[in-house]
Amino acid sequence: MERKNFLKSLMIGAMSTPVLLHACKKDDDTVTLDSDDTQATNTGSTTTGCNVAPTETEGPFPTKQPASYVRSDITDGRTGYKLTAKITITNTNNNCSALAGALVDIWHCDAEGNYSEYGGSGMQSTNYQSVHFLRGRQTTDSNGLVTFTSIFPGWYTGRATHIHVHVYNSSGKSLKVTQIAFPEGSGSAVALVNGYDKGMNNYTYNKNDNVFSDDTAGVQIASVTGSKADGFELAITFGVPA
Repeated sequence: MERKNFLKSLMIGAMSTPVLLHACKKDDDTVTLDSDDTQATNTGSTTTGCNVAPTETEGPFPTKQPASYVRSDITDGRTGYKLTAKITITNTNNNCSALAGALVDIWHCDAEGNYSEYGGSGMQSTNYQSVHFLRGRQTTDSNGLVTFTSIFPGWYTGRATHIHVHVYNSSGKSLKVTQIAFPEGSGSAVALVNGYDKGMNNYTYNKNDNVFSDDTAGVQIASVTGSKADGFELAITFGVPA
């Protein structure tokens, strides 16, 4: 089954080495590409205040044993533009104060659009079942912050560029499964990275993505700054009920 069709079926069911980094945002479908490396100018809006993270699908490639990958650098040998992801978690049951001691798992695809721990099937032909790149867990500090070092995600058919996030309390109780979107359009990191070797032909933009299309307030869109030469920094704040 093609990955795009599989993801659509998931949504229907739910209703019943260079340094690389960058970001995307809901925008128009016209993307201006820069031939030379520049600073990202379409950087999204850093989320502040009490932003409740929407609940999203965890699949189809969730981390199988997340507690085994407690690490801040999740690159694990994958090449791509450097990305530093800073995720702040707040408690919506306590006036969105910083949530310390929460477990935060993230995972995303590599520059070619492939996930570790899966493959060898119609969903993903390349077999990466025995490796665990671009997956990791961190515990929030007193400011509710976790920081990961990774690479800028690639894209695959049917989805916009994204990062998966699963937040647990300190006892391991699931609090929220959500996803991070990237700013898009002229001057964005998505435009600068230009899909790595794929380019942007047939890319699915946020407004057409089956996860992000209903995010009219832009809660899931991170702020991304930086450049291909120096690396990118992503920042977002998510509120969860703890």
